[in-house]
Amino acid sequence: MDTDYGRRPTRRHFLPSALRAPLEARTFREFGYLLLSLPISIVMFTWAVAIVSLGAGLLITFLGIPVLAGGLVACRAFGSMERTRARALLGVDVAAPQPIRSKGGPMGWIGAVLKSGVSWRHLLYSLFHFPWAVFAFVVSLSLWVYGWALLTYPLWQWVFPTYTGHDGIQLYGDGTHNFYLDSPFEITLTSIVGLAVTLAVPWLIRGLAHVDRGLVVGLLGPSRLEERVVELESDRGVVVDTSAADLRRIERDLHDGAQARLVALAMDLGLAKEKLIEDPQAAAKMVDEAHGEVKVALQELRDLARGIHPAVLTDRGLDAALSSVASRCTVPVQVEVDLPGRPVPAIEGIAYFTVSELLQNVSKHSGANRAIVDVWRAQDRLMLQVTDNGRGGAAVDGGSGLAGLAERLDAVDGILVVDSPPGGPTAITAELPWRA
Repeated sequence: MDTDYGRRPTRRHFLPSALRAPLEARTFREFGYLLLSLPISIVMFTWAVAIVSLGAGLLITFLGIPVLAGGLVACRAFGSMERTRARALLGVDVAAPQPIRSKGGPMGWIGAVLKSGVSWRHLLYSLFHFPWAVFAFVVSLSLWVYGWALLTYPLWQWVFPTYTGHDGIQLYGDGTHNFYLDSPFEITLTSIVGLAVTLAVPWLIRGLAHVDRGLVVGLLGPSRLEERVVELESDRGVVVDTSAADLRRIERDLHDGAQARLVALAMDLGLAKEKLIEDPQAAAKMVDEAHGEVKVALQELRDLARGIHPAVLTDRGLDAALSSVASRCTVPVQVEVDLPGRPVPAIEGIAYFTVSELLQNVSKHSGANRAIVDVWRAQDRLMLQVTDNGRGGAAVDGGSGLAGLAERLDAVDGILVVDSPPGGPTAITAELPWRA
């Protein structure tokens, strides 16, 4: 559910953004970034060309390999500096790529550096950023200076007749005819042109800075493959933690529930056996009570087995399994399942437990008197939606059960979307890969 908590209040401006842009802090930060890019890119370009040339020249000997590896490491250090600069001035937060993982020893470290695609992308940034930095520096600085100079021309036009002997800015001169901007109309027109340039330059600067953002993100950040690996490692950790928590829950339920009842049952039967001869009626009563305990223990074991993986899900699929879950809900639930087939058992089980947990939330927290479960397939995705007419206010945050459910779905490339305004109704949609 989208909320506005934690967001900064929107500031009201009396001037439109087109008029504010030349004086906004963002414009000065991005302009400063473009100006700093030239000297920094000169250093990076010089280093990259020198180290590549030196390393390639020494490849005929063994020295070329460590020289090239050292140069790539320095390029990675430049990249770290550029990510920091982009974060401070451009407002783009690029995660650092994975560190170099060597197999041990100097040769292993050198081999890891040379095999790393991150290192070579940093080298490409050092080479390609230089011509762009020159272009962006020249264009932004020239237009910035000319725009403000023309805008303020009425304030300093007096400099020309006082110190240069000319009437103003010379637009044309061939020795016979000269044209100066010196009349009130020409001075005013010059200032208007300067205003137009000054208002346009910030948007040009933003466009140039956007290209720099793309270079930083594309060449200095982690690749999509690396991000996917990190995501999968994180998801694997979530799956392991979830499985461990489920095992602990099952162990606790067995220990505190069925096991405790069976122990008590064994003790009761032992006492009944002792009283069988001397007090048959008391023994029969104790056996009858034990029989009741057996029924309760069996029911707890069935509930526990259903919580692990219900047999009806394996035998008859989601439609029957979800209908069984809905029948145990404390509010009336309408179940609509429209599936052309069955997904893989793992996805089917996650879908079952997702709906089961959502219906438990409806029973415990929603205050609803009606709920609907919809299940359908959309292309290669399995869609689940649980809606109720309760009080609303559900949210995926750090302290709710929905947060854990969202993590479980994310571990299998699933998504959980919560739409629950205060006062209701609540609609929670889960999306899972089909994987038939």
